[in-house]
Amino acid sequence: MLIHLVSEFCEYNQAERGLAENTIEAYRRDLFDFCNFLNNLDIDDVTKVTRIHLNLYIKNLRERKLKPTSVVRKIAALRGWFGWLAINGKINSDPTLTLEHPKLAERLPKVLTTDDIEKILDLKMSDLERAIFELLYACGLRVSELCNLKTNNLDSKAGFVRCIGKGSKERLIPVGRKALKFIAKYLKTRDFICKKFLLKTKNLFINQNGRNVTRQDVYCFIKKVSERIGKKASPHTIRHSFATHLLENGADLRVVQELLGHSDVSTTQLYTHVSKKRLKDVYFAINN
Repeated sequence: MLIHLVSEFCEYNQAERGLAENTIEAYRRDLFDFCNFLNNLDIDDVTKVTRIHLNLYIKNLRERKLKPTSVVRKIAALRGWFGWLAINGKINSDPTLTLEHPKLAERLPKVLTTDDIEKILDLKMSDLERAIFELLYACGLRVSELCNLKTNNLDSKAGFVRCIGKGSKERLIPVGRKALKFIAKYLKTRDFICKKFLLKTKNLFINQNGRNVTRQDVYCFIKKVSERIGKKASPHTIRHSFATHLLENGADLRVVQELLGHSDVSTTQLYTHVSKKRLKDVYFAINN
């Protein structure tokens, strides 16, 4: 019965809320973990779950030495599930209503400086690698958004890329002329590869063997080029850098929110703290 209700909840999130497959799978894993915990207590009826069981589960998570972020994520999954159960009349009351939400220490995202970006752009890269880096930095795309781009998502004439973000939300992002120039160069290479392997793929990014570029490919590439300038970075670091550099140069917070595809502006506000911290670091470096 418990597993069945988890499956129903996941189907609801996919059909009604349009959540991304990765998000739904994370919910499923976290809730299955809770169901296994209840099974060990010989509880197979969701109506019998109380706040005491929830407290025992959270204690169990900490005893398993899970990261604070993992504990918070699992609690969020429980809140969502029990809220859905209560709304749909499957339980009389929601035991998570008074559940405390653990606070996480605010961690500022790591960013590269504009000098770092320039150093990377000065490196020798393949047409594919250069197009990927230019688009990541020019648009602040998530790596999954980049890998899922199709050729018709790019409008070179208008200078826009259309991507599908979290929750299947679509957004249009402007692409600078410099980035478009390198993308155009890559597209010629892509045409050659498609003809060579008789490909009809619509995926924008394919490698020299005609295979679609994966998230792992992009992670490895960004790791490699950042190490060449003595830094450690991931595709998400490039996204963070995109947002931070925009704000440092006077971009409106709401505009940056739209470009990043954040549903809540408070998520975007984190980058204002990054800018202030960097300003302090520069000030004290000069005055010490």
